[in-house]
Amino acid sequence: MSRYDHMTYRRCGRSGIRLPFISLGLWNNFGGVDVYEDGREMVLHAFDRGITHFDLANNYGPPPGSAEETFGRIMATDLKAYRDELIISSKAGYLMWPGPYGEWGSRKYLIASADQSLKRMGLDYVDIFYSHRPDPDTPLEETMGALDYIVRSGRALYVGLSNYSAAKTRQAVKILRELGTPCLIHQPKYSMFERWVEGGLLDLVEEEGVGCIPFSPLAQGMLTDKYLDGIPHDSRAGKSTGFLRPDELTSSRLESIRSLHGVAQRRGQKLAQMALAWVLRQSGVTSALIGASKIAHIDDALGALDAGEFSAAELEEIEAILAGE
Repeated sequence: MSRYDHMTYRRCGRSGIRLPFISLGLWNNFGGVDVYEDGREMVLHAFDRGITHFDLANNYGPPPGSAEETFGRIMATDLKAYRDELIISSKAGYLMWPGPYGEWGSRKYLIASADQSLKRMGLDYVDIFYSHRPDPDTPLEETMGALDYIVRSGRALYVGLSNYSAAKTRQAVKILRELGTPCLIHQPKYSMFERWVEGGLLDLVEEEGVGCIPFSPLAQGMLTDKYLDGIPHDSRAGKSTGFLRPDELTSSRLESIRSLHGVAQRRGQKLAQMALAWVLRQSGVTSALIGASKIAHIDDALGALDAGEFSAAELEEIEAILAGE
């Protein structure tokens, strides 16, 4: 199998881990409401194309937990022999079970979540375990101490942060380094339509030697060819269980999408490929985390770097389009 021959792997911060430039997230389309065989085919196809990193969280589904159960079935039936060739991540932070201990960042919640995730996936450990969001009511030392314990107890090999501001990230990275479990990676929301990380976070992770793997680089599918002619019924905006609301596709947003599509065409790319290449052009970005509902989405994403680097004129044109948002 030549699965590794055509994939680009990037070093994750200053660690010894390299990640594929495209990673597959199981946030949507792998839950209990979805067709298991479709999800299985996508995961196996992604691995055969050299995607070695699969990203999950305790609450992914719907229903919550079911994406990890789906992935656990795939591991047991197809990927068990390849465990050492995979990077598998999970997270905890959002609501997972009722009562005062079922969300946020307490030591009790994070450790219980890690145990539950391992059970659902049938794994002895995950490669990366994230704090999925900062907790305003739990001391950062407690949350980071729980991550440190999760590594020291063998539940995870590395830890990461997701949805943390630059300021909170700086504090968390310092605490983790002092504990002896350095932060491997940060997973923020970043796309052409969501650029808050450019306000300091990208510089910080590069300075601290932390990797970065943006999620939603296609803005929940808006930065694709899907919405050039309206909202298809099978799209995220057309599904009742999706995270993209139809009211986000305003007339000005649709106009921007069409203009960006024009730039992509001139580059010889699909819009999704250009949007991924635009995120991946940042020196601090290790990998882009995509979702998929079809195998074709994975193959399209893997063509993101084929058109080469952006010219100064192309970047200026893209900035002008986004300035009109």
